[in-house]
Amino acid sequence: MRLLIFYYCIASGRMWFFKTWGIDAMGQQMHLNLFIHSRGHHEASWRHPKASPKALTDISYFVEAAQTAERGLFDSIFLADTLVVNDDVAHAARTWLEPISTLGALAMATEKIGLIATASTTYMEPFNLARQFASLDHVSEGRIGWNIVTTWSVPAARNFGYHEQIPHADRYKRAEEYLTVVKALWDSWSDNSIIDDRAGGLYARAESIRPIDHSGDNYVVAGPLNVPRCPQGRPVLVQAGSSDTGRDFAARQAEAVFTAHLEMATAIDFYKDLKSRAKAHNRDPDSLIILPGFSPIIAGTEAEAEKVALELNELADVEVGRKRLTGRFGGHDFSHLPLDRPLTINDFPDPTSVQAARSRTEVILGMVARERPTLRQLLAKLAGARGHFTFAGTPEQVADELEAWFKAGAADGFNLMPPIIPWMLDVFVEEVIPLLQRRGLFREVYAGTMLRDHYGLERPQIAL
Repeated sequence: MRLLIFYYCIASGRMWFFKTWGIDAMGQQMHLNLFIHSRGHHEASWRHPKASPKALTDISYFVEAAQTAERGLFDSIFLADTLVVNDDVAHAARTWLEPISTLGALAMATEKIGLIATASTTYMEPFNLARQFASLDHVSEGRIGWNIVTTWSVPAARNFGYHEQIPHADRYKRAEEYLTVVKALWDSWSDNSIIDDRAGGLYARAESIRPIDHSGDNYVVAGPLNVPRCPQGRPVLVQAGSSDTGRDFAARQAEAVFTAHLEMATAIDFYKDLKSRAKAHNRDPDSLIILPGFSPIIAGTEAEAEKVALELNELADVEVGRKRLTGRFGGHDFSHLPLDRPLTINDFPDPTSVQAARSRTEVILGMVARERPTLRQLLAKLAGARGHFTFAGTPEQVADELEAWFKAGAADGFNLMPPIIPWMLDVFVEEVIPLLQRRGLFREVYAGTMLRDHYGLERPQIAL
């Protein structure tokens, strides 16, 4: 629980008032998640000479990044997913291993760091997902999280037999029912169902394994799950939608939220809004961990960091960026826009008509309204981390920025998105983490062994 702390100054006889800005009586510290993506989060990272030379299908690439993050005492790592081959595949390295099976390998190569994979409620049967994530939680001894997505891609719809995209609101309605089914399946075994009494010949208490008999608008699932209840009770539920519908979904269902903001002010507004929504749903706001994306370029001087940023932007292909922008806006054609004219809101479709990821379109439109960038400038900004906050500076400046966001009430921690992997990840672990530790802002040792331990989340009780 966050507290307001008062200090009494004996010498002056005055009462001094200090707000803890998110640091509680036990000394709350920030959470850090590593988002492993391509060879880094900058669109051109795959071309940079200091990016990993390994193939994106080489499991050792992911193992090494995960082990580096564990050495840095990160709470977790996160793998995104894509269900299509994108039309910019010729010039963009955005294909990688399927995340759920990849986590199985990473679980065997790490010991304590949490492991989060993306899976879609739109195109995956809930029984399959429930058993896969429960199995992974057993394999990892309690370190698994599920990043819940409601897939918006039109090409993805065609890959799963749909002739058109499922509307935004319908995807979230399905997701609500999906979560009801999956939670019931995870709770269909009691914690003490397995006896494994070899001498007595009794393996399980059959009466404590229950069917769920779910029959809803979208799913009919009998249950029970064919995997015993997992070490965490349920995997940690993570979500990343920031539209109004997505926020309300997160306030009801999520335990951690990945979010994108280009400036601290909007992150503070989002943080306050989501915590208040959680409270309105009778949840403890501290049971919802908010992690904005942060993509730092780190060097010995600010000028050197800016030089690296310039190198990356010069390697970026503006047409790749234009295609990505088209995808973000549900297929809207931006090909007619000149690169060097300042943009206006009128150059974009009405966001309420977009059936893609609403949260990211709102971030982009907010930037256009505030800054009036040219298309070239907008694409360069998005190339850095696709609408997440980017920063270039020294290790001390990076630590200062993280501390400022954390203490201002913009974040419970951060979703670290290194622009180049492993280079910028190594620098962060070696030079920024020690600064945060000296300031009392980050752990010096893992206090537990499960992802719920790292995030400070309670083990859920079985919902009967």
